[in-house]
Amino acid sequence: MEHSYDFSIGARRLKNVHPSAIRKVLERATILKNEGNPVIFLSIGEPDFNTPEDIKSATIQALTNNFTHYTSNRGYPGLRKTLQHYIKNETGVDYDPDSEIILTSGGAEGLNNAILSFVDPDDDVIVLTPSFVNYKSLVNMCEAHFVDVPLKDFRLDLEAIQAAITPKTKMLIINNPNNPSGVVFTREELDAICKLARENNFLILSDEMYSQLVYGDSVFYSIANFSDMKERTILVSGFSKTFAMTGWRVGYIAAPKNLADVIMRTHQYSTTSGTTFIQVGLSEAMESKNTKQAVNLMVKTFSKRRDLIVKELSKIPELTYSKPDGAFYLLVDVSKLGLSGDEFAKVLLEKKYVATVPAKAFGDAYADYIRISYATSEDNIIEGVRRISELVQEIKR
Repeated sequence: MEHSYDFSIGARRLKNVHPSAIRKVLERATILKNEGNPVIFLSIGEPDFNTPEDIKSATIQALTNNFTHYTSNRGYPGLRKTLQHYIKNETGVDYDPDSEIILTSGGAEGLNNAILSFVDPDDDVIVLTPSFVNYKSLVNMCEAHFVDVPLKDFRLDLEAIQAAITPKTKMLIINNPNNPSGVVFTREELDAICKLARENNFLILSDEMYSQLVYGDSVFYSIANFSDMKERTILVSGFSKTFAMTGWRVGYIAAPKNLADVIMRTHQYSTTSGTTFIQVGLSEAMESKNTKQAVNLMVKTFSKRRDLIVKELSKIPELTYSKPDGAFYLLVDVSKLGLSGDEFAKVLLEKKYVATVPAKAFGDAYADYIRISYATSEDNIIEGVRRISELVQEIKR
């Protein structure tokens, strides 16, 4: 019996899963650069530092010592033990390394596993936007409802969140510090979210990838540390941003045993386990004195760059922006120019060779914004903003 399938469409669950806007910008910018144009990348969220030397050396040694075979589905036990101390220092929450920590192939796999393990078709998933682009596609992949609740003046809109809760609400996703705005949420804001989760019995997926990248007087708080919240929080993080290890693909999930056991049923059939010698190298060196010094230097440098880009953007009165307190991004409102974020970003890239990301990708309420990443050199920041200013003046004429 012959069936008339159009295999180019793919599975039904991929109907609303689209290519990443960040990657589309990167691909076009790379083409322009390869054609000989002086492209400045203020788009990609990738530290321009090298991985700390101790981690590289320990990983090479682990490879030399033949740590090249399978490790536990949950990940190398030594790294899980190291992470127990690391996470407790970061969040104040103690996780059992044998049953409550899972090593993943980057934070992206952690998000994938956490969402796919709990979200069913027709569930409601509240996402506080602007948000990382992966969330929407993963929720759509589950054939669930992506409930977009925008920030209000870049703070949590608690009334809007409460109004969005329904009997079908299964999960709320929060990214703190926030990508793409750089907002760091206060203890009071997070406490209010926790109260809603307890009262309405839904899970919190807390993406804490940027938890160490916090500047000035801002303080990072993990939702898992709030009263009675460990039991309903799935913490996802990794090493890509803080340790400049984007290409190594190592992340982790921390969750209470009953939730971690469910996640394992997804994890073991997606990647089996991560790369053993990388996990061994990390376990040996991630908390060394030299590694900590390297990380501290990166954080200080990002803070300095944050101050620089805010200073340079303040010279362009036609643009407004959210001052970031964490991560290495900020959102810039271009609406006074009569253009959408999509239109401005496209012209900026094609005419001035500056790559940024149209912020509609992070939430429909942000169609007037572009995202800028300052994970690049001071020279690139100064020249990139100079070209932005140049384009603004040309548009005004």
